[in-house]
Amino acid sequence: MSPNMRALGIDRLSIAERILLVEDIWDSIAASPEEVPLTDAQRAELDRRLAAYEADPQAGSSWEDVEAELWGRPSP
Repeated sequence: MSPNMRALGIDRLSIAERILLVEDIWDSIAASPEEVPLTDAQRAELDRRLAAYEADPQAGSSWEDVEAELWGRPSP
Protein backbone atom coordinates (compact mmCIF):
# COMPACT_ATOMS: atom_id res chain seq x y z
CA MET A 1 0.00 0.00 0.00
CA SER A 2 1.34 3.43 -0.91
CA PRO A 3 2.36 5.94 1.76
CA ASN A 4 -0.44 8.24 0.53
CA MET A 5 -3.04 5.58 1.25
CA ARG A 6 -1.68 5.12 4.75
CA ALA A 7 -1.48 8.89 5.35
CA LEU A 8 -5.12 9.28 4.29
CA GLY A 9 -6.23 6.30 6.37
CA ILE A 10 -7.42 4.39 3.33
CA ASP A 11 -5.54 1.33 4.52
CA ARG A 12 -7.89 1.14 7.52
CA LEU A 13 -11.01 0.90 5.34
CA SER A 14 -12.62 -2.42 4.53
CA ILE A 15 -12.61 -3.64 0.94
CA ALA A 16 -16.29 -2.66 0.61
CA GLU A 17 -15.52 0.84 1.91
CA ARG A 18 -12.60 1.21 -0.49
CA ILE A 19 -14.81 0.16 -3.41
CA LEU A 20 -17.36 2.81 -2.41
CA LEU A 21 -14.55 5.35 -2.16
CA VAL A 22 -13.34 4.48 -5.66
CA GLU A 23 -16.91 4.83 -6.95
CA ASP A 24 -17.22 8.25 -5.29
CA ILE A 25 -13.89 9.37 -6.75
CA TRP A 26 -14.89 8.14 -10.23
CA ASP A 27 -18.25 9.92 -9.98
CA SER A 28 -16.48 13.16 -9.05
CA ILE A 29 -14.23 12.82 -12.13
CA ALA A 30 -17.15 11.95 -14.41
CA ALA A 31 -19.03 15.05 -13.20
CA SER A 32 -16.41 17.25 -14.92
CA PRO A 33 -15.40 15.45 -18.13
CA GLU A 34 -14.12 18.69 -19.65
CA GLU A 35 -11.35 18.68 -17.06
CA VAL A 36 -10.04 15.23 -18.01
CA PRO A 37 -7.02 15.81 -20.22
CA LEU A 38 -6.77 14.03 -23.57
CA THR A 39 -3.65 13.50 -25.57
CA ASP A 40 -3.65 14.64 -29.20
CA ALA A 41 -3.78 10.97 -30.23
CA GLN A 42 -6.83 10.31 -28.03
CA ARG A 43 -8.63 13.38 -29.36
CA ALA A 44 -7.84 12.37 -32.96
CA GLU A 45 -9.18 8.85 -32.34
CA LEU A 46 -12.39 10.18 -30.81
CA ASP A 47 -12.83 12.55 -33.76
CA ARG A 48 -12.23 9.66 -36.19
CA ARG A 49 -14.80 7.46 -34.44
CA LEU A 50 -17.38 10.24 -34.32
CA ALA A 51 -16.90 10.96 -38.03
CA ALA A 52 -17.27 7.25 -38.84
CA TYR A 53 -20.48 7.07 -36.81
CA GLU A 54 -21.89 10.21 -38.40
CA ALA A 55 -21.08 8.86 -41.88
CA ASP A 56 -22.91 5.56 -41.20
CA PRO A 57 -24.76 5.28 -37.87
CA GLN A 58 -25.96 1.75 -38.71
CA ALA A 59 -22.46 0.35 -39.30
CA GLY A 60 -21.88 -0.79 -35.72
CA SER A 61 -23.44 -3.53 -33.63
CA SER A 62 -26.25 -3.05 -31.14
CA TRP A 63 -25.47 -3.44 -27.45
CA GLU A 64 -27.75 -6.49 -27.40
CA ASP A 65 -25.68 -8.18 -30.13
CA VAL A 66 -22.38 -7.32 -28.44
CA GLU A 67 -23.62 -8.56 -25.07
CA ALA A 68 -24.95 -11.78 -26.60
CA GLU A 69 -21.59 -12.40 -28.28
CA LEU A 70 -19.71 -11.74 -25.05
CA TRP A 71 -21.87 -14.20 -23.15
CA GLY A 72 -21.89 -16.76 -25.97
CA ARG A 73 -25.61 -16.53 -26.58
CA PRO A 74 -27.47 -16.19 -29.86
CA SER A 75 -28.30 -12.62 -30.83
CA PRO A 76 -31.87 -11.54 -30.09
